[in-house]
Amino acid sequence: MAKEISVKIKLQIPAGAANPAPPVGPALGQHGVNIMEFCKAFNERTKKGEGMIVPVIITVYKDRSFSFITKTPPASILLKKAAGLAKASGTPGKEKIGKVTKAQVREIAKMKMPDLNASDIEQAVKIVEGTARSMGIEVVTEIIQESKEEESEKVGK
Repeated sequence: MAKEISVKIKLQIPAGAANPAPPVGPALGQHGVNIMEFCKAFNERTKKGEGMIVPVIITVYKDRSFSFITKTPPASILLKKAAGLAKASGTPGKEKIGKVTKAQVREIAKMKMPDLNASDIEQAVKIVEGTARSMGIEVVTEIIQESKEEESEKVGK
């Protein structure tokens, strides 16, 4: 017979950096879970993706044991990394703050495929493109690097 589930907890924790401090400690402690056991298991499983935020769903059972599932990093984090940005646009409809190529979007969509509600890669690409648009990131076929001289000539005319 399957264990009886007490609660499911959803958290976003930096990969390889789970520790008993908030938000992990209080979220697990109130349900009687061994926090250090979770932290060690999570850090071991996510050590490859150091620095990335990893969503995790922790299932706590009535006997205070637990299991957890790690997801892929959020598309917004992956897009910011691809565009080299610290944060998204405050006014995404008006202000474009970065660019990503279609190839980068396809790569992110492939990585996110298991977590997206899409049946094929083309649908996944559209979902990721929508996320990019909502962040003020422009999706282009290829990024063309203009030199500083060309930009100053355009401004001068």
